[in-house]
Amino acid sequence: MRKRELKNIEWSLLIVAMILSVIGLVALFSATQETQYDEFNKQCVWLVISLVIMVIIMLVDYELLIKISPIFYGIFLILLLAVLFTTPVNGATSWFDIGAFSFQPGEFAKIFVILFLALIITKIQKKGEKEINRPTRLLILLAILGLPVLLIIKQPDYGTAAAFIIAIAMMLITAGIDKKYIIITAILIAIAVPLLYNFVLPEHAKKRIDIFLNPESDPRGAGYNIIQSKLAIGAGGLTGMGFLKGNQTQLGFLYPKTTDFIFAVIGEEMGFIVAGAVIILYVFLVTKCLYIAKTAKNEIGALVASGITGIFLFHMLENIGMVMGLLPITGVPLPFISYGGSSLITNFICIGILLNISSKRQKTIFVK
Repeated sequence: MRKRELKNIEWSLLIVAMILSVIGLVALFSATQETQYDEFNKQCVWLVISLVIMVIIMLVDYELLIKISPIFYGIFLILLLAVLFTTPVNGATSWFDIGAFSFQPGEFAKIFVILFLALIITKIQKKGEKEINRPTRLLILLAILGLPVLLIIKQPDYGTAAAFIIAIAMMLITAGIDKKYIIITAILIAIAVPLLYNFVLPEHAKKRIDIFLNPESDPRGAGYNIIQSKLAIGAGGLTGMGFLKGNQTQLGFLYPKTTDFIFAVIGEEMGFIVAGAVIILYVFLVTKCLYIAKTAKNEIGALVASGITGIFLFHMLENIGMVMGLLPITGVPLPFISYGGSSLITNFICIGILLNISSKRQKTIFVK
């Protein structure tokens, strides 16, 4: 990597990711005392592996990654199909168990779907500025997105599926999709939501929505986790109950405290000040992602950065929202903070790609 490229890199993005990772490790250390810090130790290993992979991604031209994305898109479609035949874990067939570790293909698939979609959108745009707004072109993009999304829904993992949809929405907006499609989509969603709820969603998914609307209706059953989460965050107050001193965290009332509800651990033991700082860091992260999209040297880089922005934005809003009772629980991890090797590696690959794009950018802001 040349000196000019190193100077162009948006290092603040990496700094924020590392700060969030450290906060996550502190919270995991507190949340894993009863398991002899098993998940904490594994997360430390995954963090080192993630950083090594991130550096490799930084050194490989992102346009090369985009060119080979169709191959990896096909590989992960096969993996998403194969994972459906594994033994369910908590009712979902989302993981391949490899010894003491597990591998979640849905997490990695997000990266290669974004890269592949960026490649196809760019090819469509080369034929004319308005090509992206042709219904046949949009159907091609929706088909590329639809295959992995349907397989992920089959697992079932509605949170990850929703992340894909937000990512392509950001990419299409960047590509200049006509506003009429946005309006039509909003209308279709408004019509589809009650139909999906009444005729399509399985009972467990309906239960999550019902509990989101009224968790006190089943305080010892389906509403238990969210009630405990809100109690934990509320008990933290301004400065928290103290490291290793959270009642809900240490007495086992909060579950699963290392993944879905890790933000509740932070809120309880570190308080509003640290929890608020985490939210500010995520806002900064998303803002920098958008800035990289605007300053990318070409449209394909802008599309990839926009897709990754959508992934980070959705995960941040959904996880923190569900922990606070503002959104339904979907099992979406909090980027860089929740326990999970697949999630952590995926997040740092995304950071590596963004740093790669920023290193190649021009001084002037990217304009379509």
